[in-house]
Amino acid sequence: MKVVDLRSDTVTLPTPAMREAMARAELGDDVYGEDPTVARLEARVAETLGKETALFFPSGTMANQASLHALTRPGDVVAAPAGCHLLKYESGAAAALAGVQIRELGRGGRFDAEEVRAALAPPDPHFAPLAAVAVENTHNDAGGRIFPFERLAPLADLARERGLRLHLDGARLWNAAVATGVEPARWAAPFDTVSVCLSKGLGAPVGSLVATSGALRPRLLRVRKMLGGGMRQAGVLAAAGLYALEHHVDRLREDHANAARLCEGLAALGLRVEAPPETNIVMFHADDAAALQRAAWARGVRINPPSGTRLRAVTHLDVDRAGIERALETHASCLAGSRARSRPSPS
Repeated sequence: MKVVDLRSDTVTLPTPAMREAMARAELGDDVYGEDPTVARLEARVAETLGKETALFFPSGTMANQASLHALTRPGDVVAAPAGCHLLKYESGAAAALAGVQIRELGRGGRFDAEEVRAALAPPDPHFAPLAAVAVENTHNDAGGRIFPFERLAPLADLARERGLRLHLDGARLWNAAVATGVEPARWAAPFDTVSVCLSKGLGAPVGSLVATSGALRPRLLRVRKMLGGGMRQAGVLAAAGLYALEHHVDRLREDHANAARLCEGLAALGLRVEAPPETNIVMFHADDAAALQRAAWARGVRINPPSGTRLRAVTHLDVDRAGIERALETHASCLAGSRARSRPSPS
């Protein structure tokens, strides 16, 4: 039985062609700055995002945390969207490693410049200063929601006015760019640091990058080494990233279309879907979500255990339209069985 794995777009496996590219990669010691394939990947991402340079990291969490280190000092405050990955899914690293507090703003992955202005502390030593603002685009916990492009310019204006630094957690920025038609460099333009992931929808096995200015690169390089992120012959991994950027970005629209179909089908089954998906994540609710998740898993359709009644399904390159239809058929069967068991027996 072939598994339909909708737990996350991180479960994607390298394609045979990607594996071939990895096997052919030209290698060197990247800690010495001598891996030519890593250098090519960094140059490619820097150019794509309109920045002076980029630095390769083993993970998105490390890329985000290194960015916080580069932009802040211990004791600072970073404003970020409610439910952000920086706070919720990085094991407390912002506090433990960078020594900063995250102040959550807005709802549904969105906030605006006026909310940031309201979060600014008065010039009083009792209060920790707001030093940086982070945006997550797309926002995982809000169901792959896209940050409104028109809100970036006011944020940038406020940052210049008040001396704030800006970080973009763009783990799924590629999805936002494909869905909106706005080039990645335009999304990235206002930010001092931009982290992007290669191992989600793009299907590479490992890797994220931070695109930034030449002035910030030495600081990021040192923090990467401090956190254990310096890798030696990392070109094997960088080659996968280069292949993904060349072949797997445009096809993200297939994942978005599959998410839309999944949303439509789940709603037709009587499940409450939070909103039509903007990209590749579908958030939905079931009365007995835990039982539904277990029953679907037993039939080869994988989603993660729920949070209360809330379930998440994520489309990606390893699930085609046939897989989506099978997931819907499986959920229909599970729900029918559950409803049949819950009917009272005739007296």
